[in-house]
Amino acid sequence: MRAFLCAIAVTVSALAAPAAHAQIEIDITQANIQPLPIAIPDFGGDPEFARQISDVISANLRRSGLFAPVDPAAFIERPDFDAMPNFGSWRVINAQALVTGRVTRQPDGRLRAEFRLWDVFGGQQMTGQQFFTTPENWRRVAHIISDAIYERLTGEKGYFDTRIVFVDETGPKTNRVRRLAIMDQDGANVRYLTNSPDEIIRNPRFSPSRQEITYVSQPYGQVPRVYLLNIETGQREVVGDFPGMTFAPRFSPDGQRVVLSLEQGGNANIYVMDLRSRRTTRLTNTPSIDTSPSFSPDGRQIVFESDRGGSQQLYVMNADGSNPQRISFGQGAYATPVWSPRGDLIAFTKRLGGQFAIGVMRPDGSGERILTSGFHNEGPTWAPNGRVLMFFRETPGAAGGPQIWSVDLTGYNEIRVPTPSFASDPAWSPLLN
Repeated sequence: MRAFLCAIAVTVSALAAPAAHAQIEIDITQANIQPLPIAIPDFGGDPEFARQISDVISANLRRSGLFAPVDPAAFIERPDFDAMPNFGSWRVINAQALVTGRVTRQPDGRLRAEFRLWDVFGGQQMTGQQFFTTPENWRRVAHIISDAIYERLTGEKGYFDTRIVFVDETGPKTNRVRRLAIMDQDGANVRYLTNSPDEIIRNPRFSPSRQEITYVSQPYGQVPRVYLLNIETGQREVVGDFPGMTFAPRFSPDGQRVVLSLEQGGNANIYVMDLRSRRTTRLTNTPSIDTSPSFSPDGRQIVFESDRGGSQQLYVMNADGSNPQRISFGQGAYATPVWSPRGDLIAFTKRLGGQFAIGVMRPDGSGERILTSGFHNEGPTWAPNGRVLMFFRETPGAAGGPQIWSVDLTGYNEIRVPTPSFASDPAWSPLLN
């Protein structure tokens, strides 16, 4: 994601104080995690940005379900950023970790944001960094600091400095306008990438290596086509000149290929296109509906859904289309499989008894586990660290519509992601930093 970094440059360096050996850490491999109490007082310094940055950090960590920010009303003192905290004042309110910070304006107009993470009961600094950036990037600095705290306390990469591309839906249920939109992972900074009421937008997906999105556009009265869109320039192009409908696109892990479905004569098969040579290769050849392909992180296999066995199930094949194997054998229909960035799980939508569920299973089909279910849940997408999923949930009734939600792998931390209107088909970006 180097291009993203160039667009919104943030200079990072460690603060002078040495980081101590961690006395506290969260074991996120446990099924039921007790959130860690963490104190995040308002950052000092610039009155326009200091409190906003500490508020975003607190909200990010709270939403993860792994941290419980302590109510500021319980704070006994305001820490001095340049001095060692009085740890006794934070122990008495049971804060196990403390974040102190400061934001100052530089002579050239940039912001300097500094933070330190303290182990309250160990009485030591765990990490500290400073960032230089332009004022318009203040929310991104807050996300980067959140990722640094998350990684220091869990041992795994965070997911806060990321974006979500999704389908914004407005208007009555029978005549929805669907636009392509992008936002921060917490729902802020929404920007619309398409604005035509005369086309239906579906299935947006991020490139893992460029500022590109692939998605499906269907102008009214025409067949759907798969497109590539440059996020920064707005330039778009159709992917391939196919005779039938194309849909369900997704990038390969190296970003050099797009795998998609092509419908002809009532059947759909899976194809892959090399974006450099524009050469297309057919991967499946069955009289059935093969769709929703998703590469494994190493690019060696593809999971997809198919009704070739008489019902909608999940299959895994080699990336050249050979050796397809069915992996789902439970009751109901399985759809929209997505391989985890960690490679250890496949997320899916399951329809059973009039309910739609979001679940996960291992790539061999074992260990199936439902994370959430209800009237209509669909379209899971993974955070880049493979610990959290987003999906959309449709509410019933004439006034109902889709909303975006997140849930972690425990299934106990469901949170709605705020959007300006109804929203569906979320897709998570890789980490920007």
